[in-house]
Amino acid sequence: MTATTARSDAAARVSDTPLIPRDHLFGNPTRAQGKISPDGRWVSWMAPWEGVMNVFMASADDPDNARRMTSATDRPIPSYSWAPDSQSLLYVRDKEGDENYLLYQIGIAEGADERCLTPFEETRAQIIGSSNIIKDRLLVGINNRDARFHDVYMLDLGNGELELVFENNEWAGFEADDSLNLRWAVRQNAEGGTDMHLMADGKVEEAPRERTGLDDALTTGMAGYTTDGKTLYWLDSRGRNTAALFAENTETGERRLIAERDKADIGGTLRHKQTGEVQAWSATYLRTEHHAIDPEIGKSLDWLRDRLEGDFGVQSRTDDDRRWLVANDPLTAPVAAYLFDRDAMTLTKFYTGQPELEGAPLQPMYPREIKARDGLTLPSYLTLPPQSDSDGEGIPQAPVPMVLVVHGGPWARDAYGYNRTHQWLANRGYAVLSVNFRGSTGFGKDFINAGNLEWSGKMHDDLLDAVDWAVAEGITEKDKIAIMGGSYGGYATLVGLAFTPETFACGVDIVGPSNLETLLETIPPYWEPLVKQFHERMGDPTTDEGLEFLKSISPLYKAREITKPLLIGQGANDPRVKQAESDQIVQAMERDSVPVTYVLFPDEGHGFHRPENNIAFNAIAENFLAECIGGRAEPMGDVLDASTAEIRTGKEHIGL
Repeated sequence: MTATTARSDAAARVSDTPLIPRDHLFGNPTRAQGKISPDGRWVSWMAPWEGVMNVFMASADDPDNARRMTSATDRPIPSYSWAPDSQSLLYVRDKEGDENYLLYQIGIAEGADERCLTPFEETRAQIIGSSNIIKDRLLVGINNRDARFHDVYMLDLGNGELELVFENNEWAGFEADDSLNLRWAVRQNAEGGTDMHLMADGKVEEAPRERTGLDDALTTGMAGYTTDGKTLYWLDSRGRNTAALFAENTETGERRLIAERDKADIGGTLRHKQTGEVQAWSATYLRTEHHAIDPEIGKSLDWLRDRLEGDFGVQSRTDDDRRWLVANDPLTAPVAAYLFDRDAMTLTKFYTGQPELEGAPLQPMYPREIKARDGLTLPSYLTLPPQSDSDGEGIPQAPVPMVLVVHGGPWARDAYGYNRTHQWLANRGYAVLSVNFRGSTGFGKDFINAGNLEWSGKMHDDLLDAVDWAVAEGITEKDKIAIMGGSYGGYATLVGLAFTPETFACGVDIVGPSNLETLLETIPPYWEPLVKQFHERMGDPTTDEGLEFLKSISPLYKAREITKPLLIGQGANDPRVKQAESDQIVQAMERDSVPVTYVLFPDEGHGFHRPENNIAFNAIAENFLAECIGGRAEPMGDVLDASTAEIRTGKEHIGL
C-alpha cells in the first residue's frame, strides 16, 4: 500500500468526525491554575494577556471582577503561588527556556509593582521552606555563588531582604520545619543513594542519621513536619518494595505506618491546615485513589465524588479549611475548576479551562496492563480514534495506525486523565499507546531499578513488547506504527529507529539525547550533586568500560542504521539536552544520506512552551505522521509564520 493510499484509508475511518483544531488543543487555555488565597478573600488564576499566560486575581465574593497582576509579554509564566500571608503573589520566570528560574513577587494592593526577589544572573532560585505560623518569610535556595549548590537564605516578603542562613558547599537539598529551622541536610553517597544528616543551629552532624542505597534513592525521603515539630512524615521503601507513608515521633524515633499499597507508591497527602497532620492520602496505580483518615475530610471527598464525573483533586485550601478549589477532569470534556464551600456544601463552577473543547469529540482512555517478555506488568494507557470502537471495549473493529508515545524522564510516569497529545492523535485517526516501561516511577523501587543500565535494553524491550501486544490484540498493524516522545521519549524514538529499524514506520524525536556520553558531560551544574545516580542508572563515563557502554547504547553511533523517516524538534536554549544532541545526529544522518527533518526553535529550551511554537511543531508532526502511516491532518496554514521555527533541513520530507 502506498503512503497516499494509507493516508486516505486511515482518514476515511474518522471522516465523519470533526477535526479538532490544533489551537483548541495546544493554544492558551482560557484559564488555568486556579487557587484560593490562604485567608479566603481572593481567588487567582492564569489567563492569556497579549497572547501570553499571566496571573490574574479577583475577590472571592466577586470573581468576575478580575485584575491582571503580571505583565509577561515573551514567555508564559510557568507557575505561581500565594504568599502564606495572602498579601502577595509569587511566581517564577526564566529567559527563553534556560531554566534559570528567578523568584518574583507582586503585592495585591492596587498599583503594586512587580519585583524580582532574587535579582541575579545565571541563577536558579528554589523555595526550600514555608510555614503555617511564620507567614511573612520563606526559606529560599540561591545558587548565584556556586552554580552547583544552593545557599539557603531567609527571605522577608515584606521588604524583600535576603539573610544568609547557611552557606552550602556540598549538599543536594535540605528539610526545614514549620518554624523555618533547617533540620536535615541531604547529599548523595558513593553508592548513588542518599545520606540524610541532622542539623541544629546551622550545623550539620558529621554522620548521617538515615541513609539509603541506590535501590531506595528515588522512593525514600522526608515528607514534612507537623507544625509543632513533634512528628516527621516519611515516604519510605526501605525493607519493602513500594513507598509507604510513616509518621515518626521526633522525640522517641518510633515510627508508625499510616498507609501502604502493594502496587503503587503512596503519593500525595492532605494535611491539617493548622497542625500539619495528615488527613488523607492518595496512591496511583492505573488510576488515582483517595483515602481519608479524618472523618470530616472523608465526608467532603465522598460528597465531591458523588457529584463530579471522572477524576478530581483538591488544588487549594483556605487556612480555616472551609473553602477548597477543586479541579475536575471528566476526561471526555475539558478540565474545570470549582469552588467548594464545606459549610454550605455547595459546589460553584469557577471556570472551564478550554471551553472551545466543550462538545468536541474527545475520546475515552483505557487503562491496560501489558505483560513484558520477562513477566513484568507494564501499566499502560490506550486511546482509540473516534468511530473505531463501537462497543466501547477498547479494541477497534479493524486495526488502525498507531502512535507509541513515550514519556520523558525516564524517572517519571504516564497517568490516566485528559491528555492533549492522546486526544490530538486519536482525532487524526490513530490509536495512541503510552507505556510505563521499567524505570518509570510510582510503582515501587523494584520497577524503577529494573531499568538500571537498560536504556536501550530491557526498557526498549518493554516498548517492543507493548507494540507486539497491540498487534496481537488487533489494535494496529505491524507496518503502521510510529514512535514519538520528548526528552527520554525522544531518546527512545532514536533508539527505536536506529536499534530496531524495522519495527517503526517513522519517528518524532523532541529534545531527545543522541549521545549519552555528551549528555552527561553537559548536565546543568546544579545536577552535579546527583550525578552518581545518573552514572549508576545509565552508565559511568568515568571508567573505560562505562564509557564504552554509554557509546554502545547511544543512537548517534548507529545513525546509519536508520532507514525510516525521522522528524526532530529542538530548543536552542535547552539546559538539559543541549542543541548539540540533535545537531550531531542530524549531521551523521546527512553524512550517510539518511533523510531527516530538523526543526530548531531559537527561543525555546527543554520543550516548546510558547503556544505558537508548540502549535507549529505539531502542525509539522501531524502532516509528517499522515504521510508516513496515514491519518488526517489540519492544513499547515500560516502557523510557521507565527512561530520562530527554523527548519534546518528536510523541508522536502514534510511537503514544504
